[in-house]
Amino acid sequence: MTNEEWGQVRGKLQHAVGQNNYTNWIEPLEFAQLEDGVATFLVPTNFMGNWVDRNFGDKILKQMMGAGVAVSRLEFVVPTTPAARKPAATTAATNGTATAAPAAAVATEDKDDLPGAALDARFTFDSFVVGKPNELAHAAARRVAEGGPVTFNPLFLYGGVGLGKTHLMHAIAWEIQARSPELKVVYLSAEQFMYRFVQALRDKQMMDFKSLFRSVDVLMVDDVQFIAGKDSTQEEFFHTFNALVDQNKQIIISADRAPGEIKDLEDRIKSRLQCGLVVDLHPTDYELRLGVLQTKVKQYREQYKDLVIAEGVLEFLAHRISTNVRVLEGALMRLFAFASLVGREITLELTQDCLADILRASDRKVTVEEIQRKVSEHYNIRLSDMIGPKRVRTIARPRQVAMYLAKHMTSRSLPEIGRRFGGRDHTTVMHGVKRIDELKATDNQIAEDLELLRRSLEA
Repeated sequence: MTNEEWGQVRGKLQHAVGQNNYTNWIEPLEFAQLEDGVATFLVPTNFMGNWVDRNFGDKILKQMMGAGVAVSRLEFVVPTTPAARKPAATTAATNGTATAAPAAAVATEDKDDLPGAALDARFTFDSFVVGKPNELAHAAARRVAEGGPVTFNPLFLYGGVGLGKTHLMHAIAWEIQARSPELKVVYLSAEQFMYRFVQALRDKQMMDFKSLFRSVDVLMVDDVQFIAGKDSTQEEFFHTFNALVDQNKQIIISADRAPGEIKDLEDRIKSRLQCGLVVDLHPTDYELRLGVLQTKVKQYREQYKDLVIAEGVLEFLAHRISTNVRVLEGALMRLFAFASLVGREITLELTQDCLADILRASDRKVTVEEIQRKVSEHYNIRLSDMIGPKRVRTIARPRQVAMYLAKHMTSRSLPEIGRRFGGRDHTTVMHGVKRIDELKATDNQIAEDLELLRRSLEA
């Protein structure tokens, strides 16, 4: 293939991938040679080679083969010396389609072999479904990923399982690497950090460990709650944290709860983690879950082109599976695979049969006792006071909130609810429920408390 032919292919790619993608990713490619069906391109960095291979390799192969070029595989290399070039990534053609290379680790070989974990190519900002429960976390993650002056340091994301913390962490890493490939970005779990630390202690390489982690531009630690109670690891994490902050380097942390709620985490670390922006990813609401399902269906359409989904199926799943997004996505994947194997339309009946175990597990019943405990914790009152005789407002209002939630979230009758609140009469419960109904329309704080408690109980 000549450079002129490559120029013609580039012209077609510009239309296929769009101007922005073309300028950022295709235009910098330099065609080197075509030998034995392997087209070799020079790229500035390994990261760029991996990115182009993963996201545009199939399109490049398609356009080249369409132009009559006898190519079966792409290879992207970073030039080192004229005699030696370092492979960055390859894409092989199989029956006219491309097979992408595995997702690259954040830390590539040309960056001092930084100890980063592999990123998942699926977890980008484009594939993240934004809704009211996660819009603040998404906006903050976007801001950090855009680079520029360090504004939120650290950015601390927390929330329950399957709410999108890891997705956002990966998306930030991908975006930073795309915008600034020269930056040293390390993403890893707290367990991996601890393993690296213990390994360095054992091998007497602590100076190497310290210099390695303190030389990064962006440090991302997932599930930081796992270092709680590990005194030596906490000590090293604290000093690494301080060293990076002092150098104005960006730190991004995630956990399953707020810093102040992580048991056995040292107070000085809690204080440090709280000095930046702390963002809660709330449990998903119905609209967000439906949005996730609709997005996934679009993705699955390429693989399952002939499948038909009956009206109401996605809405049914969004209502019934409210635990977390991972369970929801897994359920949809199973449903598509099953319907494809048996050759049937995805109806409501098929959905109920195929997902019977997941649906049963999602039917967790909220109890009055659980509501009482959550409300007591939320308002910082003793559970014994809530069910006791005290009538002061600081006790009575939370008690009414708990009664309201028990009425709307359980199948218990008013007399049964009354008995669980210290043997109160059903008319007392009725009055409490009515009072909260009136207040939530005029008191924003009550309305917000109710929503937070409901989400917490449903999670």
